[in-house]
Parts: sequence; C-alpha cells; structure tokens
Amino acid sequence: VVPRLLPPKFSLVKANSRVTLAGLLATGVAAPIGAGLQTIGSAWPLYGACVIFIAGTFLAFTLPHKVDSAKGERRARLIDPHGEEAVPPPAPKPRGLRKDGLRKDGLRRNGEKPAKERPPGLRSVGGSVFHGLQANASHRALSGFLIFFLAFLLREHPMAGQSAAVSLAIVGVSAGVGNACGTAVGAWLRARGPEVIIATVLGLALGTAVLAAVFFSTAAVAALGAVAGFTQALSKLSLDAMIQRDVPEEVRTSAFARSETLLQMAWVVGGGIGIALPLNAVLGMSVAAGILALGAATSVRGLLGAARRGTPHPRVA
Repeated sequence: VVPRLLPPKFSLVKANSRVTLAGLLATGVAAPIGAGLQTIGSAWPLYGACVIFIAGTFLAFTLPHKVDSAKGERRARLIDPHGEEAVPPPAPKPRGLRKDGLRKDGLRRNGEKPAKERPPGLRSVGGSVFHGLQANASHRALSGFLIFFLAFLLREHPMAGQSAAVSLAIVGVSAGVGNACGTAVGAWLRARGPEVIIATVLGLALGTAVLAAVFFSTAAVAALGAVAGFTQALSKLSLDAMIQRDVPEEVRTSAFARSETLLQMAWVVGGGIGIALPLNAVLGMSVAAGILALGAATSVRGLLGAARRGTPHPRVA
C-alpha cells in the first residue's frame, strides 16, 4: 500500500519512518485509555479495541482505488554495472513473430509450446535487498520471541522487587523508546550505507542478547528490549532504503509487499518459539542470541560484500 500512495518526490524511507512514529504515538495514547477502561471492567478494553478496529476498517475503505491495482507494475532483474556494455544488442525480430518472439498462434518458430516462465523470486531484486531481508527477518523473529517469552516469564517470575505488571511495563517502555530512537536515527542518517548499518545493528543486538544471557537481570532485560527496538527500526528503514535504491519503481510495490509478508512470518515463527520454550530466563536469552546469530551468519558477509561492490543497476525485464 505505502509505495502505491507515495506523493511525488517523497521517499519510501521517509514514509515508513512516519508510519512507525504514528504507530508509536497511537500506542502511547491508547495505553492510558486502555488502563482507564480496565478500571471500569475487564471487558471494557475489548469493547474499546472493537471500536478502534471498526474505525480502522472504515478508513481502509476510503483509500484510493489504486492501492489494489497492479497496473503498470512489472518484474526486474539486476545486472552487473561493469558488464552492461558487453550485452549484445537485441537481434531483429523476424517477420510474423510477436514482440515476445513467438508466432501469432502462441507457439515457437519450430511449432513447440513455450516453456512456462517461472515467477520472479526475491533473489531477483539483488543481493543487497535479499541479505538485508535475511537480517531483518532475524530482528523480527527476535521481536516476536521476546514479546511472548517475556510476557509469560515475567508473569510467573517478575523482576526483583517489581510486580508482573510493572516488569512488563519496563520492558514495553524500553522497547518503545528504543524503536522511536531507531526511527529518529534512521531519518537523520538518510540511508547512508544501508548495508553497513544493517550489519552493524545486527552485531549490536547479538552482543546485547549474549550479555543478557550471561548476566540476566532487570537492567539486562530492559537493555535488550531497548536495543531490540532500536535495531529493528533502524534495520527496517535501511532495508526500505535499499528497496528504493535497487528496485525499479515498476516493481517496488511487489518487492515491498513480499518483504513485509516474509517479515511478518518471521515474527510469527519467533513468537511460536517463545510460547513453546520453557520459562527459563537464561535459556530464553540464549535462544534470542541464537536467532540473531543465525541471521548474522546468513546475511552479514553478503551485506558487507555488496557494500564493497557498490550499487547494482536495476533493469526491468
């Protein structure tokens, strides 16, 4: 939806940073309202949520029709910028053939049926975007894992000297502040060297998770929540910058939608792991570090290599 509604000369990174900030502000406004409704009765927060979702549904129906239209969108492939001149010019099309090289009856010149073309995958958008997506998937999986694991852990084993509600609030506020800071830093950096940024924040999150596993405490959990929020926001903005930089406008919506779908699936997988895991703090933080280590192992080398090689040039196929 976001790429199709971008105003002229408005970057995808800027739009998504504003969407993130709007979500954080909405959360800050809704939290005290929900707490107030809870004092009336346990069912009232659900009634309030129902009203909000109905309003959101109504607003969704007011969106322009172009959000559901893929008209003019095509697929892309990336080429080596140094080998572009070596590509031979297209051969002249023989008479009686269509633009795609087939006969008018849809068959090849030898009378055979053409092979069915495979739909382009995410690898077709280039190495930087693909490895950036791998790194972001680990951040999103960590987010889902921490939400569910800490929700159950802190309810059974609150932080020292704190109630379960206060313990959860500390982690939630830390994550929210970190997310806001990551969004602000991302807007300030203006997507300078996104591959290096993603690799750096992934290493930062991994180091914090390892420290939380070794020195588990209230401060360690709060720090992990803040760092997880910060690195997830900054890494996502860097991924958006690479999509806008490396993917042609005709296919940007498709690439963005596919990346969002995979990130949501990563969040679900992380949440499922958090639910299934025993309520052991050190084990949970070790699993969190393992999720990030897997992301680092699959993406950091490719990201740094892509940063050294430079930006590929997208070409619509």
